[in-house]
Amino acid sequence: MARPSKPLISREAAVAACIEIIDTDGLDAFSLPRLAKHLGVRAPSLYHHFADKNEILTEVARDIAGWSVVRPRMNPGPDWPEYFVALALNFRQSVLRHRNAAPILLQHFPRELFVSTYERTARFLLDSGVPSELHVQILDGMETLSVGAVLMEAMRPPSRKSTIFPNVDAASQPLLTDALAANELSQKQLFESMVRSFLHGIVRDNNLEQLFSA
Repeated sequence: MARPSKPLISREAAVAACIEIIDTDGLDAFSLPRLAKHLGVRAPSLYHHFADKNEILTEVARDIAGWSVVRPRMNPGPDWPEYFVALALNFRQSVLRHRNAAPILLQHFPRELFVSTYERTARFLLDSGVPSELHVQILDGMETLSVGAVLMEAMRPPSRKSTIFPNVDAASQPLLTDALAANELSQKQLFESMVRSFLHGIVRDNNLEQLFSA
């Protein structure tokens, strides 16, 4: 399709409008004609900025899972795990703000966006006294843990402490029923605890406490 001679909209405005449509009416409601109508232009205007629908959805994923995630400020040091805990919580908040877009992230997850920041994160780890041989384990583990947990949560209805596991029957699942009743952590607190346990497990398994206390 031929492109209009002059762009009528910006790339950023189109991505924001796309997210607004998906947030409000769900992913199935999104289409290029719907987006064009939302922006007050004709569909060909979108081709100034995007090759196709797939490219727009990729930019939506980059915005939600990348650009919108606040990077915490923290000085290198022995409390380096808390930087990753804060970053994971910020990532969770950004994604859950747009639950309807979770299926997009499964298909268009912008891993290259994270790779571009890993050099700075590796420097933070090195300056914190974490040996280079542990960096991939930490970075890849944090990505896998955070993305998997958050996307699973995003694609489920919001839950309370008692409904983290839905449709539990007290008669046929008495132990799970008791576990839910005894659980005092919210979904956010469970996620935070999981991330912190992973990181402190690396500290413990590699005797990093001795390094930091030396």
